[in-house]
Amino acid sequence: MFNNYYFLRQLSQALKERLVGMTLGACFSQSKDELMIGFFKGVQEQWIRASLIPNFNLLTFPLDYQRKKVNSIDLFKDAIDQEVEDIIQYHNERAFLVKMTNDWGLLFKMYGNRSNILLIHEGEVHSVFQKRHIEDQIMEINALDREIDQSKEAFFDGGIKATYPTLGPEANAYLESQGFNDVSPDEQWTRLSDLVKKLESPRYFVEEKNEQVQFLLFQLEDAETLLESDHPIEAANEFYYRFSKRYFVEREKGPLLKEIDKRLKQSRSYLKKHYARYEELTENARFEEIANIIMANLHNIPPRSKKVTLFDFYNEEDIKIKLNELLTPQKNAETYYRKAKNQKLEVSNLERNIQQKENEMEELKVHRDALDEFEMVREIRKYIKAHSLQKLQKNEPVFPFRKFEYKGFEIWVGKNAVNNDLLTQRYAHKRDLWLHARDVAGSHVVVKWKSKQPTFPVDVIEKAASVAAYYSQRKTDTLCPVIYTPKKFVRKRKGDPAGLVVVDKEKVVLIEPAPFYEGLN
Repeated sequence: MFNNYYFLRQLSQALKERLVGMTLGACFSQSKDELMIGFFKGVQEQWIRASLIPNFNLLTFPLDYQRKKVNSIDLFKDAIDQEVEDIIQYHNERAFLVKMTNDWGLLFKMYGNRSNILLIHEGEVHSVFQKRHIEDQIMEINALDREIDQSKEAFFDGGIKATYPTLGPEANAYLESQGFNDVSPDEQWTRLSDLVKKLESPRYFVEEKNEQVQFLLFQLEDAETLLESDHPIEAANEFYYRFSKRYFVEREKGPLLKEIDKRLKQSRSYLKKHYARYEELTENARFEEIANIIMANLHNIPPRSKKVTLFDFYNEEDIKIKLNELLTPQKNAETYYRKAKNQKLEVSNLERNIQQKENEMEELKVHRDALDEFEMVREIRKYIKAHSLQKLQKNEPVFPFRKFEYKGFEIWVGKNAVNNDLLTQRYAHKRDLWLHARDVAGSHVVVKWKSKQPTFPVDVIEKAASVAAYYSQRKTDTLCPVIYTPKKFVRKRKGDPAGLVVVDKEKVVLIEPAPFYEGLN
């Protein structure tokens, strides 16, 4: 209820007792949403800090303030050295005016997220602090006072919102919690009148409920009272301290915790998928055993067979084995041996990736637990800097492609047709090397160009080609033709489906498909 009319009318009266006779001596801003206003009389000082951050529109009243030497700008210079004559509270409006000599004034418009401080001269808006509120430039100051019929008859005719629009959401919620909507109109009027009397001569409460700090002009039954006061300025200062501490701490670590939770969720999904693949590879695939069975029965396999039934001496039962009828039995065995080799490499990669992801998750959990304990902004910032969490704080997006590094060159691999277009059309530079398995569907692969090494070594091209072959429909072939060319020779025609491109100039390398594995040369 800090920006509530009934509080502001008490606050403006308390300010009148302090400010009348003092001179406006300083008015400056050190951040875009905060204005410092200093009044002086001899050695006496009274400051008003206007914090107009969205969802944090508060006034506080320190008795002294040390101005920073940098990042500070003077404002409302024309009103400096004017003496305060009066504080005027506008009737039924959340605004008050600090009236000064020579027809100058400071208008405090406390309209929630539309709050602003306006410099007034001769009854007109001279300048404003928050320029984003364009409508304030043409505000009619004389129209701020509002006369509202608040009689019993007006209440019966128009209801509570028409009669007492100044109550605010907290007071309305309080009435509803007391069963206001379930009683007769006469009883409603009685309860409303009793509440208005409290609001007109209130005590001030800083309450905490559901981990939220609230400023109220009445006491809640199920909340912890942090402060009870009969002075509005004291209550305002205490609420600012309590609320800002919670607000700025949550603003500092809230997005970071949200990003950590998001990445933990993504990591759990990643592990679930990769554990399933790992189980499939380790329990169901028997490529090496099948190759051994074929080699033990080379003379029992008819030529050009597509399928053959042989004795499985591992499990002591017959087994049906698929063959490529264009290959000899020995070549078919070699294909299964190669699949077994690739399988072992993929299992090794999976184990390494799973372990890396689990380590990342443990690290994220440690950071989350640590951040949960901090209650000071400087502690949070110190921890973020010490553990290099700035990237998490900036909520940087996850890299959209598979990325590998080989001998100092980055290899980027598309994940699907749409992702291939993104890689080739948006992320690839014209000097990058572009690769793709020839005449079949597969991932676009890009080797990033380096200015210090403008040509691509043969072994780097072959490594990227083996990856391109592996992420294609020819991943199980013994050898796969892969085209490669500078990206500048790759173009996409209008209307072509996702992933389809035209290559104007190309070279071809015949390579064995293999998943990326740093141990392979």
